Amino acid sequence: MAALDEDAPFLLGGAEPPGSGSAGEAGWAGPATEDDWLHAAAAVLRRSGRLVADAPDADAPAKLTRKTLEGIAIPPLGTASAVPAHTAEPVPAATGAGWVIRALVTDTDPASAAASAVADLENGATSLWLPVGDEGLDPGDLASVLDGVYLEMAAVVLQSRGDLGDLTVARSFEAVLRARGIAPAPGTNLGADPIPRAGRGTDLTAEVIDIASLATDLGVRAMVVDGTAAHNAGAGDVAELGYSLAAGVGYLRLLTDAGLSVRDALRLIEFRYAATDEQFVTIAKFRAARTLWRRVAELSGADPIDRTQVQHAVTSGPMMTRYDPWVNLMRTTVAAFSAGIGGADAVTVLPFDAAIGVPEALGRRLARNISSLLISEAHIAEVADPAGGAYAVEMLTGRIAEAAWAEFGRIEDSGGILQVVGDGSLTARWAEAAHERRVRIAHRRIPITGVSEFPHRDEVLPVRRSPSPLGKARRWAAEFEELRDRPAPAPVFLATLGPLAAHTARASFAANLFTAGGVDTITAGATITVADVVAAYRPTQAAVACLAGTDSAYGDLGPAVIAGLRAAGARWVVLAGRPTGSAADLADLIDDHVAMGDDVLGFLRRTRTHLEPAGAAR
Repeated sequence: MAALDEDAPFLLGGAEPPGSGSAGEAGWAGPATEDDWLHAAAAVLRRSGRLVADAPDADAPAKLTRKTLEGIAIPPLGTASAVPAHTAEPVPAATGAGWVIRALVTDTDPASAAASAVADLENGATSLWLPVGDEGLDPGDLASVLDGVYLEMAAVVLQSRGDLGDLTVARSFEAVLRARGIAPAPGTNLGADPIPRAGRGTDLTAEVIDIASLATDLGVRAMVVDGTAAHNAGAGDVAELGYSLAAGVGYLRLLTDAGLSVRDALRLIEFRYAATDEQFVTIAKFRAARTLWRRVAELSGADPIDRTQVQHAVTSGPMMTRYDPWVNLMRTTVAAFSAGIGGADAVTVLPFDAAIGVPEALGRRLARNISSLLISEAHIAEVADPAGGAYAVEMLTGRIAEAAWAEFGRIEDSGGILQVVGDGSLTARWAEAAHERRVRIAHRRIPITGVSEFPHRDEVLPVRRSPSPLGKARRWAAEFEELRDRPAPAPVFLATLGPLAAHTARASFAANLFTAGGVDTITAGATITVADVVAAYRPTQAAVACLAGTDSAYGDLGPAVIAGLRAAGARWVVLAGRPTGSAADLADLIDDHVAMGDDVLGFLRRTRTHLEPAGAAR
């Protein structure tokens, strides 16, 4: 392998992006300009109060720009002038066949796993992903699990888990192939990825060489650089790409130092990435990953034909929810769509019930069908690189690629992938993004439908066998779901002020919020006077009362209602909204308040302490 110039910049350079269409067509005066868009967007923002009346139109983009956890700006508008000239790795030419539909075999019981594998392949899947080891199959069970699978037709990708070595799993699979006397299907991968389990100073040379030798003998790939290890640990998209680049380069060095050519080494490596329901970010991430690896291969001296990255997309495990699991179908559909648009070679859609336990036949069928429908009904595989040339996506792709290349450089400057995995510095950086995500979820800036937003009050969860195939990955909804798992022993009394039309907005906000935190509510209904509200309150039912109404109602009725509720036995009185404006006088009278943008998890936990019996654990 030629020496990789670690100081070489990651450059987006090449042909200029295409310009906009020409004017003069019938009924069209000419193309809209960026100034036209800015003027129209600013007008809307001024009407909504998000932009002051005398603010210049140029302030509109800043108001509409969102940022990822790692500070990457997601542009509200893509323009030709803002797109750097680039050579983004193109998606291979479309064939209409689409991506490989790779089913995850989740059952640890060999007989059930065998039945699931055959059912998946007979009903749309074209490849299998087999976890072996902790919370997976036993290596000795591979023969029986794969007994009904035509291994020469359906590619199998292995994954060792826990302390079980990659080589042990690979040799168990080799024994199956030898016993049946067949050559494995193209795309089969022994799935070795020892780097995440390596300690500081670990020498992986012998293990990687043995795996590569076995893979070469079998005519299959050897390694999977699993970026989902970073994603599941809380890393953002940039960190996931930076980690995968560093790990891929680590394997490339080991293989070429052992005598393999750069070409042969590259052909042994596959990459696995998480796909989330952040549609444009996911599209850009997969396009950026392919571009970055091409740059690595180029700097390593590889021929152009050998620079393409092989990508396996997996819908994110952490984004899945146990409560209202049916919403997972929407999340995974968006994620699979985005990965397909981004150019993934294979896609695994996690079943909607994967966060609850071992998915049943319905969950597996719907997971397969998501890819089948996107390919065969939505026809999104008919076009090569459909996001190519979309200015906003190109801009986002470039930003993610540049940031990920910088992250890769930091890892290399810190001693390489084995050093940062061993000393914990890498996971410490991932924890920063995980913390930012938790903060945004707590403030509901990242809404989780069915859990933090629009919870189903009387939901009955499906029952599934353990363990969940998601393993130990910390799911994003976990803190809300932990509150739901332990319902509060008493409800909150909603002291609704005024008629239904006046209080419904804040009453609905408060009721949904309390439900999201495992707290039931009792409402006073339509009330006209202070006496109406106090008469509806029963201290034996609820020790906490929450005022819900308009600001004017708070100013007119609030002080008297609060005094009446406390006299009737309310121990804790909170306000839906903020004590400002006409409600400012309530600031010293209430115990707490909650409004849009607040840390609602903190509020819910504080409120629940006043619903628990004295001395009970929170």
